[in-house]
Amino acid sequence: MRILAVDTSTPWGSVALREGTKTRGEVRLQGGEGHSRWLLPAIDSLLGGLGLAASDVEAYAVATGPGSFTGLRVGISTIQGLALASPRPCLGLSTLDALAALVTEGVDPRLAMMDAGRGEVYAALYEASGPLRGERRVGAVEAFLDEIKGEVIFVGDGAELHRAQIQAALPGARFAPGPWFVAAALGRLAEPRLAAGEGQGPEALRPLYLRQAQIRKASP
Repeated sequence: MRILAVDTSTPWGSVALREGTKTRGEVRLQGGEGHSRWLLPAIDSLLGGLGLAASDVEAYAVATGPGSFTGLRVGISTIQGLALASPRPCLGLSTLDALAALVTEGVDPRLAMMDAGRGEVYAALYEASGPLRGERRVGAVEAFLDEIKGEVIFVGDGAELHRAQIQAALPGARFAPGPWFVAAALGRLAEPRLAAGEGQGPEALRPLYLRQAQIRKASP
């Protein structure tokens, strides 16, 4: 199965093509906002470089968050448009799930942390074998550190941003190195689920925000 995976939830934007059990190609772009400017050209470049057309894609995977409100809308709406143009199954996956999946070695649980701004992080704890332990949440770093029992591998820009605080609380803490591009991991996580028939129509894709948008009133 050929799966096109897209992540625009963070500044670490990426697109990957998964076929069978291998990632055939990936395009990465680290920057700020502006995912809408590079996403479609990146998809076109990736598919063209592999000698594929959009019609050769058999399924889609997309990061549904948490992350940038604007970024999530760009990624999800793009996949919805592509899937509607040539009907294909879609699967939305948490960015935190894919981030944790970047750690492919070790026997310890991993704590995926994304910078959420305002001194907070989006975070979730995962078993070494992959399954989520508990729930995905947003909050202060110390709230997550207080819950840690035993060894944990930290992964993500949120962990790197708060490394000093984490090391002060947990002197033996280990950190998985970046970069934190997750499209290839998304494809890897999505492949068995899509093959098992868990894909849905594009209209079923929904963002996972964890935090409500802050809407400011216009100045009089």
